[in-house]
Amino acid sequence: MKYANLGHTGLRVSRICLGCMSYGTPKWRPWVLDEEASQPFFRRAVELGVTFFDTANMYSDGVSEEVTGRALRKYAKMDEVVLATKVYFPTGSGQNERGLSRKAITQACEASLKRLGVDTIDLYQIHRMDPNTPIEETLSALDQLVRQGKVRYLGASSAYAWQFMRALSVSERNGWARFVSMQNHYNLVYREEEREMLPLCEAEGVGVIPWSPLARGLLAGSRKSLDDKESTTRAGSDTLSPILYNQPGDWDVVEAVKQVAEARKAPPAQVSLAWLLSKPVVTAPIIGATKPEHLEDAVKAVSLKLTPEEVKALEAPYKPHAVRGL
Repeated sequence: MKYANLGHTGLRVSRICLGCMSYGTPKWRPWVLDEEASQPFFRRAVELGVTFFDTANMYSDGVSEEVTGRALRKYAKMDEVVLATKVYFPTGSGQNERGLSRKAITQACEASLKRLGVDTIDLYQIHRMDPNTPIEETLSALDQLVRQGKVRYLGASSAYAWQFMRALSVSERNGWARFVSMQNHYNLVYREEEREMLPLCEAEGVGVIPWSPLARGLLAGSRKSLDDKESTTRAGSDTLSPILYNQPGDWDVVEAVKQVAEARKAPPAQVSLAWLLSKPVVTAPIIGATKPEHLEDAVKAVSLKLTPEEVKALEAPYKPHAVRGL
């Protein structure tokens, strides 16, 4: 494993982040592993040097945070772990059990701390921007959590670049803790973030931790076509993938990955993640793992160096997309 600073902070994280959406209860999504089945993945991640773990309060309706917290306290040294979670999406039927108002954020943070079993959340992220709450209210509430010692760092996820820049400016203008990371939709099949968000993050010293780095399995070679719903349990129930990846040219990118992977004698997942890790602004892709090889491939990708010719071959088939994932 290799490690890097998260943006311009002094916080050191592993270059692979284990996404914990896959751990919780299958009652929430059929492909989610229950607590017993998830334990080997946390144990192996720690053995491989992974120190960065990301979950959210809405994953498995809160059960993911409970499972993640218990597993890390069992297998990891908590002083070394960087534990991240998120707030925004509904966690109940009430009007204040969602969004980014001061009340919603404060309540959500307290609930996450309790479920995770920790006194402080290392990286607290807004899961999306909230169009119904003034950004000043959101940022002030987040800053208060930092000052109270309940949160160490703040992060954002999936926004337009202008929204993110405005948030950074508001925080700076008011002397509030500002976002140090952006968890955005970025992979070989979807590269629209290269237009504005990634240059912004690089200029502002913000670490990038992409979600869906393997395009819901497409770049791992686990699906046979864009509309394949048979190859994996997740593919059969995934309603988001057909919305994110439905252009004919998307499959050309998958084929390019397969060709480079075959020539390299490496799994497509390793090649796809190695491409992401080669981008200086990317700190750590967030990978999901429900099979042992998912973790092993991700960690091996950290040491896989692609040639300029391979990078060119991987990027050549890309066609522009409409903005997706916000």
